[in-house]
Amino acid sequence: MPVLVGAVFGLGLFLLIRALVPGKRSALSQVARIDALRARGAAALAADQPPSDEEARRLGSLRARVGLRAAEFYRQQGWEQRSLRADLAVLDRSWETFLATKVLLAAAGLVFGPFVFVVVWTLGFGSGPVIPVWLALVFAAVFFMLPDLEVRRDAAGKRRDLRRVVGAYLDLVAMNLAGGRGLPEALMAAAEVSDGWAIRRVRNALADARITGMSQWQALGNLGEELGIDELKDLSASLALVADDGAKVRESLGSRAETMRHREMAEIEGSAGEKSQSMLVAQLLLCAGFLVFLIFPAAMRVFQQG
Repeated sequence: MPVLVGAVFGLGLFLLIRALVPGKRSALSQVARIDALRARGAAALAADQPPSDEEARRLGSLRARVGLRAAEFYRQQGWEQRSLRADLAVLDRSWETFLATKVLLAAAGLVFGPFVFVVVWTLGFGSGPVIPVWLALVFAAVFFMLPDLEVRRDAAGKRRDLRRVVGAYLDLVAMNLAGGRGLPEALMAAAEVSDGWAIRRVRNALADARITGMSQWQALGNLGEELGIDELKDLSASLALVADDGAKVRESLGSRAETMRHREMAEIEGSAGEKSQSMLVAQLLLCAGFLVFLIFPAAMRVFQQG
């Protein structure tokens, strides 16, 4: 117990020092702070409009204030959380809303821990005064980390779908190039064959590149950086090298699409193998339980007679 108390005290002292001494801000965090201040002003203007539902407005305003405060604290500390931001970008969720959810769930955990202690205490399993504090801290930490686990799980699934779509998209671009179109026209034409969320993200990135004067392969690279998709970043780099040679572009796109299909097939086979192993373990446990069910009565009779 003294070692555990000392560890918790040291962790609290470390977090206090980190909170009082802000980290070095990067240029990205400074630009994000300016954007957040601008968004805060827009949110304040929108809040002046008469709401349709008073209760929903109160909850939404509280969540928005908590999210803005938490995002400001993260910026002051220099915590960019790039991988987590990429996961949220894949899911098309707001960073401030995500932080507000984490903080509110942690607050709920602080209340839920003592509530569990009250239930346990009424059953007669505990009476120490320190137990409610530990339960509150443990539940607050667990509830604070739950949104991260959910976001990473959902983002991993959507990234798999996006990679599958990118592989088909590369085949369509190669076919458009074989039909005589240039690379910019082939990229945009291949992005207009569907209205799914993944191909729509690609199409929006290409349309924004036309407006801003950016090359389309650079826009694909920026999209891959934003969403954490390495295939898009590699595609951007390869297109920048061979953009002037149509034959090399077709060969590069075809080989890249084939590589992505082989990788996807390998992942599917690996997932199927894991599921087969889990089913085998479940069958073995079921057989062991059935054998215990058959042997136990006979063994009890032998022991009683002995």
